Amino acid sequence: MLASALWTPEVSPETYGSKEQYYGHVFEQYKIFVEMADRVSARRNLANTFFLTLHTLLISIATFAYEKGLVASKQWLIIFPLFAVLALCFVWWRLVHSYRQLNAAKYKVIGEYEKTLPSSPYYRAEWSTLGHGTTKRLYWPLTDVENIVPVIFAVLYVFAAGVITFL
Repeated sequence: MLASALWTPEVSPETYGSKEQYYGHVFEQYKIFVEMADRVSARRNLANTFFLTLHTLLISIATFAYEKGLVASKQWLIIFPLFAVLALCFVWWRLVHSYRQLNAAKYKVIGEYEKTLPSSPYYRAEWSTLGHGTTKRLYWPLTDVENIVPVIFAVLYVFAAGVITFL
């Protein structure tokens, strides 16, 4: 299925002009696609940095306000900021999940490209060495860890709201 979606059936090495030109362009497209996959990872890291900074800032502000004695006059008012930060945690978690899906698809395409190249450094060599990300003893995918962080923040926010409400 993936191969039929990747390759244009009307274009073959024989109809492209020359085989050298065809395979040269295939390799150039491969390099561009690998670079695109790397850029998705860089954007994911930037998003993680943004959300980590935002949550650290929010916790710092809340801690400062609490130390200064600034509390909500009605304890039920804590629910609005709690929903806001939980929504931020959900958006963060969902964004990481989305980047994971996008990169997974890109790496499958890279693997398909590598079937036409003399070697398969990523798909067969590196990825099989790592157990395709299914054996945590060999390799624990970064996105598995990244998905835990927003959940940890969400749990901390719920715990803090509970403590503040019942004090």
